[in-house]
Amino acid sequence: MAPPLAPPPASLVSRLKNAGSLFKQLPGTFRLFWQSGPRLAVILGLLTLVAAVLPAAIAYVGKLILDGVVAAAKGGGDPALRSHVMGLVGIEFGLMLVSALVERSLSLTRELLRANLGNLLNERILAKALELELRHFEDSDTYDKMQNARREASSRPLSLVMQVFTIARNVVTLSTYAALLVSLAPWSVAVLVVASIPAFIAEARLAAEGFRLYSWRAPEGRKLNYLEWILTRDSHVKEVKLFGLGQLVLGRYRTLFQKFFNEDRALALKRMGWGLGLGILSLGAFYGCYAFVANRAASSAISVGDMAMYLAVFRQGQTAFQGILSSIGSMYEDALFMSNLFAYLDIPTGSEQPRVLPPLKPPHGRNNAIELRDVSFKYPGKDAWALRHVSLTLKPGQKLALVGENGAGKSTLVKLLLRLYEPTEGSILYGGVDLRDMDVEDLRSRFGAVFQDFVRYQFSVAENIGLGHVPALEDRNRIVRAADLGGASPVITALPQQFDTMLGGWFEKGQELSAGQWQKLAVARAFMREDAEVLILDEPTASIDAEAEHALFERFQALAADRIAIVISHRFSTVRMADQIAVLHNGQVEELGSHDELMAKDGRYAHLFHLQARGYRD
Repeated sequence: MAPPLAPPPASLVSRLKNAGSLFKQLPGTFRLFWQSGPRLAVILGLLTLVAAVLPAAIAYVGKLILDGVVAAAKGGGDPALRSHVMGLVGIEFGLMLVSALVERSLSLTRELLRANLGNLLNERILAKALELELRHFEDSDTYDKMQNARREASSRPLSLVMQVFTIARNVVTLSTYAALLVSLAPWSVAVLVVASIPAFIAEARLAAEGFRLYSWRAPEGRKLNYLEWILTRDSHVKEVKLFGLGQLVLGRYRTLFQKFFNEDRALALKRMGWGLGLGILSLGAFYGCYAFVANRAASSAISVGDMAMYLAVFRQGQTAFQGILSSIGSMYEDALFMSNLFAYLDIPTGSEQPRVLPPLKPPHGRNNAIELRDVSFKYPGKDAWALRHVSLTLKPGQKLALVGENGAGKSTLVKLLLRLYEPTEGSILYGGVDLRDMDVEDLRSRFGAVFQDFVRYQFSVAENIGLGHVPALEDRNRIVRAADLGGASPVITALPQQFDTMLGGWFEKGQELSAGQWQKLAVARAFMREDAEVLILDEPTASIDAEAEHALFERFQALAADRIAIVISHRFSTVRMADQIAVLHNGQVEELGSHDELMAKDGRYAHLFHLQARGYRD
């Protein structure tokens, strides 16, 4: 459950201290910005500078035009004075054309940078995901960091950079305006500044609340997405219809959405209240200045052109100053979101790296034994042991079956063998080398595996199989052999384009398969690694019939004749083919031996075997 919103900092000083720490995100953000397009970054800077000086120039030329019109009218329509006015109009027209061109160019440059920067960051996020280990994906805090980073990656970095450019632009513009206002009355500059400060305070405070609101929503936002997933995915629709889950799930969706809506509404109302109050203050300051300037003009202390220029400059200067403060507030919010991105990118990894450099490499071949020496393991953040004091030795060519109730530690042991996790205590050796001293890619390249929760890739049949050994993805002969070994050939032959048939329902012309057919493709994928030294089958026959299961294991026994093979299965017809059977209970090896030895022992294995056999007889 998301934590409650913390109160905003109590004072302006504390808010500014907090903001200062967050602006440390700026250097990293600007590095990303520069890397996304150095030439475009330079162009953006030059265009911003030109756009900053144009408003004051246009306002000054406007004053000259108005004063020129008044002078020409008093001069009885002197052609020279009229020509001068027309020339000034032409200059202002040219300046407006340049302004329009600059604004369009700025918009184009921003869009190009947005695309480049968004793509760069998405690549960085995905590349980081490749570095993460299984423990990260099974940790909700890490997952929330990833989702927060992904959610804002396409907009926040550029927004933060653009706010900096906007501040620079408004500072230059405001400097030119201030020079003009000082000639009217120095205090008018102070009024312009003071009337805008409260807006900044409000923006900074509300930005912090908005960040906390959206960031801490991540766990509940994931729940909202999951409820939507239940009602929209084909894998859930049968149970939703059968058990009448629709209204229950939809009701929970509505409740959670209403909670989000109420939070958003409260923040929006607060923004409106502050905005209205500060808008009135700003308007009052403007009209106070308006009255002063109008009185000066009425008493002939300044010209009509001066009056028009001062009013335009004060209004636009007020807008520019408020823009600076608003940009600082937005930068604060953007920097908060950037802290999420950098927190994700800085997640420490590297436990997969070998303890010794260069890493040790057992000789390639099928003569390496696997040895577990007093291995114990508990998942991060958990107190209970998933495995405890497990010692096993698997010799080349030996077949080991793992049996036990759900949660006994069977799949956990496989995760340790593949170095998806590392033992909390003890060690695992491969060919006499501790797995932690091996290069993880070299280690995993020696294994072929099919898991119970295998992936159904929304790719072609050939790719679904070929992904088992990426270097051979284009080797159709090898893919065909793997399909034969996995028992998938009859399934493929019946498909419209056979190996070139697109699978799944996500994309156009995708062909959906039954669970058993998908599983045969997953088994074939495992057999793509023809040179694998170890084969792991985690419930490989859960979705196929008994005849297909028997055929699969006949092929499996032939393929694994000289390899180590590890089988996890609840079907004892499969298990009894193994040389050794390890019975796991509460994370410990309770029994170990062949089928005949364990039946003679008449312990847990024999009890489970008789229960299953009785079910078949009944």
